[in-house]
Amino acid sequence: MIKKYIQIIAACTLIINIASAQTTLTLSEAINTAFSNRKNIQAGKMDITIQQLKTKALYKKYGPQVSVEYNYNYNPILQSSIIPVGIFNPTLPSDATERIQFGTRWSQTAGITATQPLYDATIGKQINENRLLEKISKASQGQTEYELAFEVSKAYINIWLQQQQINAAIIDTSRTRISYQLQIDNYLAGRLLKSDLNIANINHNNTKQQLTDATIQWVENKIYLMYLTGMLDSEVNDFKIDTTFFNNPILLLDDTKIVLDSIPIFQQLNLQKQLSLLQVETERSKYMPIVNLKGFLGANQFSNEFNPFKANSWFGFSYIGLNVNVPILLAEDRKNVSQQLQIQSQQYTLQRDEKSAQFKQESVTAKLEMSKLNLQLETQENNIALYKETLSILQDRFNEQQITASELNRQEFELQKLLADYQNTNANQWQYKLAYLNATGRLSTLWQ
Repeated sequence: MIKKYIQIIAACTLIINIASAQTTLTLSEAINTAFSNRKNIQAGKMDITIQQLKTKALYKKYGPQVSVEYNYNYNPILQSSIIPVGIFNPTLPSDATERIQFGTRWSQTAGITATQPLYDATIGKQINENRLLEKISKASQGQTEYELAFEVSKAYINIWLQQQQINAAIIDTSRTRISYQLQIDNYLAGRLLKSDLNIANINHNNTKQQLTDATIQWVENKIYLMYLTGMLDSEVNDFKIDTTFFNNPILLLDDTKIVLDSIPIFQQLNLQKQLSLLQVETERSKYMPIVNLKGFLGANQFSNEFNPFKANSWFGFSYIGLNVNVPILLAEDRKNVSQQLQIQSQQYTLQRDEKSAQFKQESVTAKLEMSKLNLQLETQENNIALYKETLSILQDRFNEQQITASELNRQEFELQKLLADYQNTNANQWQYKLAYLNATGRLSTLWQ
C-alpha cells in the first residue's frame, strides 16, 4: 500500500518535471498570441478595415460624376399652345391667334451628363463622421482585446497557483503517509485502536485526493489557456509558465494612480459622444447651399413615325452651367433630430461618469482587499510553519508513545484545513491584483 502512495507522488512529480522541460510561455507572449489567433479578434479587425474603406469611398464624392442617358418616348397627346399669328402676318388682324401643337409623336434623347461638385458641406461632415467611426471601431476592438487579456491573465495565474498547490499537496501527502505509517506500526503492535488508525487513513486519503484534484485542475487550466490563446489547433502540445513574472515589480501595486483614459471602453464612450455632436453639425449642413458645375453633350430626335434611325431627324444639343441648390424645406424635423443627438451625447457622458465611478469603487475595494489578504497570508504562513513544527514534534512523541493517536490525527486534520485556507487566500489575492490593474487602467502593462 505504501508503494502505491509513493507511485502517486512520483507520477505527480513527473508531470511537474515534464512541464519544466517544455518551452517557456511568458504572459506577454500568451496575450499577444491570443490577439493573433482568436477569431473574434480577427473579425473585429475586419470591422476596422470596413470603416476605413467606407471613409476612402466618401472621398470619391469630391470627384466628377459622369452618366450616360438615353430616353425614347412616345407622346400620344402633344402639347398645344396659342400663338399670336396676327403679329407675324399683316394680312390678319393684329389680335388673331391660332392653336399650334409642338413636338412629334416619337422623340429620343441620348447624351452624356457630367457633374463636378464645387461646394457640398455634407461630404466633409460625412468623412469626419466616418473617421470617428473608424476610431470607435478601434476602441471597440481594443475593449475586446482588453477583456481577452484579462481572461488570459487569470488563466495564466491560475496555472501558477495550481502548481503551487501541487507542490504543497506532494509535501502534505508525504507527511500524512509518515503519520499513517507510524500508526500502522502501533496498530500492528497492539498499541492503537482501529478507529484511530482509520482516522489517520482518512487524513492520508484526503491529501492523496487533494494531490490528484490539484494535478487534474492544473492540466485543465493549461488546456483553458491554450483555448484562450488559440493554441489548441497549433503544433504546440505543452508549455511551462514563466515563474519569474510573479516577482515583477509592477505586481507590487504601490502606485495608486488611476488612468481610466487608457481603458478602451472609456475611449469608446468619449468618441461616441463626439460622434453625436458631429452629427448635429451634419444635420445643419444639409441646409447649406450645394454648388455643382454641370454639363451635357448629346442629341435629340423628333419623328412622327417609329424609326429610331430616320435620317435628318437628329439634332445636336449641349450645355454647361452652374447649378446651385439651396434646400429650404426637407421632409424631416431638423430641430427634433438635433435634440435627439444632443440627448444621445448626454447619455454617453452619463454612462462614462457611471463607469468611472464603478471603476474607482472597484479599485478602492481591490486595494483594501489586497491589504487584508496580505495580512491574512502572513498570519496563515506563520501558523502553517508552527503547525508543521508541532506536527513533527507530535510524530516523534507519538512514536515514543507520549501522546495519543487522536491528538496526532486532530493536528493533521487542522493543518489540512489551514493549508486549504491558505491556498484560497493566495488565489483570492492574485484575483484582486488583476482586478486592481483592470480597474486602474494599467492592465495593458502586462503585455506591452
